[in-house]
Amino acid sequence: MWTQERLHDLTVRQRQFFRSGKTLDLDWRTEQLRRLKQAVLARQKEITAALSADLGRSEAEGMLCDVGPVVMEINENIHCLRRWARPELHFSGLTAFPSTVTRVYKMPYGVSLIISPFNFPFVLSLAVLAAAMAGGNTAIIKVSSKSPHCTEVLKRLIADSFPDNYVALVDGGHDVADLLLEERFDKIFYTGSPKVGAHVMEAAAKHLTPVALELGGENGNWAIVRKDANLRDAARKIVFFKLLNSGQICINVNQVAVAEEVAADFLAAVRAELKRQIGDDPIHNPEYPCLISQSAWDRCAAEAEQYRERILVGGKGDRETRKYAPTVIWPVGIDEPIVRHELFAPLLPVVPYKDSEVDALLDTIADREHGLALYLFTKDIAWAKKVMSTQQYGGGCVNEVCLHMMVKGVPFGGTGHSGMGAYHGEWGFREFTHPSTVLFGRTHFNLSLREHPYAGKVGALKTKLLKLMER
Repeated sequence: MWTQERLHDLTVRQRQFFRSGKTLDLDWRTEQLRRLKQAVLARQKEITAALSADLGRSEAEGMLCDVGPVVMEINENIHCLRRWARPELHFSGLTAFPSTVTRVYKMPYGVSLIISPFNFPFVLSLAVLAAAMAGGNTAIIKVSSKSPHCTEVLKRLIADSFPDNYVALVDGGHDVADLLLEERFDKIFYTGSPKVGAHVMEAAAKHLTPVALELGGENGNWAIVRKDANLRDAARKIVFFKLLNSGQICINVNQVAVAEEVAADFLAAVRAELKRQIGDDPIHNPEYPCLISQSAWDRCAAEAEQYRERILVGGKGDRETRKYAPTVIWPVGIDEPIVRHELFAPLLPVVPYKDSEVDALLDTIADREHGLALYLFTKDIAWAKKVMSTQQYGGGCVNEVCLHMMVKGVPFGGTGHSGMGAYHGEWGFREFTHPSTVLFGRTHFNLSLREHPYAGKVGALKTKLLKLMER
């Protein structure tokens, strides 16, 4: 049972351990990352079994979405840590002469708090942990109470690998999370909803704690299918993504806008892809994941029921197994409630628009809260580049879905209601370190430009010299 006193004691002990200076050593950090990697590899079967128990995920999906990405993230941190952590050397400039050397040190924040969600319990806790460890921090991980089997595996993995004054796992509900937020941390990393993200920021503000937020976005993520798109390819990829984890993914396609000129063909392609990929009876397909809880199932079923007359495919489920069939809803107006919030379910509203009016569609999307992802399907790459370089969103793809987050060396993060900050690879290292600038002064040959007097002939000469330096 976690109490305020127990949590306070844990944070105090982590702060004491951090101040010992042990986490500053790069060899030591690398060894801890290797230990984390081995712990994940040794428990692959446990991890995929827990994902099946909580989310109905198959072993292959568990490896694809949780185990594999975690190991890849740890590997990148291990291989690149020494280069990332190397102090930057800068020339101080003429205004600082004769002190010519300035270094930027990448310093850890200290004690970090990682709050992870239920939908990808391992990758969204352990990949963030890898970044915190690489940066030289200690970490307390607060996991979701909605995925209990995954929590049990994580508890054993962390407890068997690290002392709790370095890395600790805390379970429990929102009450425990609120107790944790009463403590002073040096960095907080939260993944979840915008509503809770605002609550985390409010709590962090009491201590002026820097926060990174990875959020799903208030209005969800759009996919836009132009009339020149390869419709079968677009349908294939969108269907794959909507089936994955039963739609419970922060970067998932929330709604599709399709040019009305090709809407019939696109919808036919979606029907065909659903049948090919998951069969005629997805509810009884063991490979099809379930929703996280009966309350999540109830929300999904209730929302589908509001659009019963417009359901083209799906619209049914099994509450006991928490499976709800992938459901395509057509047509949906751009201002209807179902496209004004994040669904986090296997519902796919499809919005028609005139291809000649795509700019008006983009204006409407831009007026709403920024999504975590944006997906475009078109042969007009020049147009796609223009859109992707002018819209505001977290990240995205052209003629593809989700794979942008698997690319090494690039950041993953949102903006506005879809988050702040970024991680993955070096960007995660940067997120968990503070760049400290240090100038190394000289004790001889110092110029007196900065010193009084500033008036008279001496002052006029100093002014001329300073203006020369401005060029």
